[in-house]
Amino acid sequence: MILCLNIGDTYIYGGVFLDHEIKLRFRYPSVDACTDTYGLFLKEVLEKNGIDKEDIRAVSLCSVAQTLGQSIIAVCKKYFSITPFELKAGIKTGIELEIKNPLKLGADRMASAVASAHHFPNRNLIIVDFSMATTLSAQSNEKVYLGGAILPGIKSSIEAFSDRAEKLSDAIKEVTQRTNQSIFLSEPAILISTGDYAHLFEQEKFFTINVPDLVLHGLRLVLEKNK
Repeated sequence: MILCLNIGDTYIYGGVFLDHEIKLRFRYPSVDACTDTYGLFLKEVLEKNGIDKEDIRAVSLCSVAQTLGQSIIAVCKKYFSITPFELKAGIKTGIELEIKNPLKLGADRMASAVASAHHFPNRNLIIVDFSMATTLSAQSNEKVYLGGAILPGIKSSIEAFSDRAEKLSDAIKEVTQRTNQSIFLSEPAILISTGDYAHLFEQEKFFTINVPDLVLHGLRLVLEKNK
């Protein structure tokens, strides 16, 4: 089994894979806690779901919170006797980055790019991740990451004003449509939604497909590429 962890500023989102299938999903707040707090949580969540921690043979993670990421690496070493694989700059991914500063691309967005290219080979792609922030990424059918944008999160917009959420929704649609028209002229892109709030757009039928666990799948795939 492979434990995959997406470590964010607000929460840690994790999953356990058996072969290519996710058997367990969980989340935990990114609080200011000691290493043992995270270790005991991971141990408990596995046990409650009938998974022996000894069955975890590898850990793959990405982190936008550097200090917390280092704490989780220490947790894996102490509680699982595993040195985790960390997706970061310089790691082999199979994705070419055609952007000005590749080092600024978040590891979670790179994981999504890897998973999208794997699930939808030889297709132009637009990926919209509705997490705490909303991120958009454009990727060619030749596995070239062309660029992206970061917008306010859906949750914060909903909590502030409902009309702001509607405007954000309209902005996302406009950006994706313009991207299709200006970049992907010969072949329209597949529109992929992911993240916590992607389900809010399901009734509109705007996206081609919703893949909630895109980052976790990407972490598993990158681990396999770097064995």
